[in-house]
Amino acid sequence: MDFGIVSVAAITVIAYLIGQTCKAIEKVPDRWIPVICGCAGAVLGIIGKNVMADFPAVDELTAVAVGIVSGFAATGINQIYKQIGGKDKEGDSV
Repeated sequence: MDFGIVSVAAITVIAYLIGQTCKAIEKVPDRWIPVICGCAGAVLGIIGKNVMADFPAVDELTAVAVGIVSGFAATGINQIYKQIGGKDKEGDSV
């Protein structure tokens, strides 16, 4: 069975965790979190291609692209959660 999509989801989850860690570190500006998630996804894409047999990329460039998209997906998932959840008066999620 080919479960290549699971490896993409794994990159997204790891990139989300990295983004949340950056959010917890107050010295990291929020505007850099998507860039950090995208770069982390790129690195994880290369690692995934070399480690996982069913990774959905056959070359390094595609692996980097899959990783970057997965990293940006982590940022998008966070924004969907915040948009649906609403915000209080100070701008924090409720």
